[in-house]
Amino acid sequence: MSGVRLPVLLAWSGGKDAAWTLHTLRQRDDVEVVGLLTTVTEDYDRVSMQGIRRSVLHAQAHATGLPLLEAMIPARCANDDYERAMTDALARAAQRWPTLRTMAFGDLFLEDIRAYRVQNLAKIGWDVMTPLFGADTAALAREMVEGGLRAHLCCVDTQQLEARFAGHAFDAALWDALPASIDPCGENGEFHTCVWAGPMFDAPLTLTQGDTELRDGRFAFTDFELADAS
Repeated sequence: MSGVRLPVLLAWSGGKDAAWTLHTLRQRDDVEVVGLLTTVTEDYDRVSMQGIRRSVLHAQAHATGLPLLEAMIPARCANDDYERAMTDALARAAQRWPTLRTMAFGDLFLEDIRAYRVQNLAKIGWDVMTPLFGADTAALAREMVEGGLRAHLCCVDTQQLEARFAGHAFDAALWDALPASIDPCGENGEFHTCVWAGPMFDAPLTLTQGDTELRDGRFAFTDFELADAS
């Protein structure tokens, strides 16, 4: 197939769903992922939700071969703060890539979240793409690992899942150990992951696993750091 490919900006969390979305989009000949966009909590200098160090985020972006844009948000982020940061980041993206008006997300089945994204981006003339949406998450989890994706759980919501799972590899042993009520991909917010290898990377990252700590009395975060960090 010939012709102009649609430029796409990918929401990059540093986790498995964003990473697999990148891999999926790169298999298509009608789109081209031109860059990554990540929301970073400026108070902590870490990726929002995932809690991934900014140094690891930058190493991930380098491994994808794509430029990274960052939307800085405060620790206590209201919707207005988030939307303002995203609007600013997308304006910068449109300056860099004048024909870019599509953003991709790794959403799997939460229709309300997807609708929120569609509604808010439509206000500023952007479209939303969710190539993994509607996938069977158990099958998708297996596909990811069988396809070479490697990740560890970096955040666990202890109101849904025991803190002992924080730091666990995202693999078959995890799925066997998860309670039946927990989605295999953590799509209900049960857990978040930090990706360190996969077909979307030029080379795997070498990370060292640090301590796990409870924040806000609820979220168990496991720290991961670049092995060669000084």
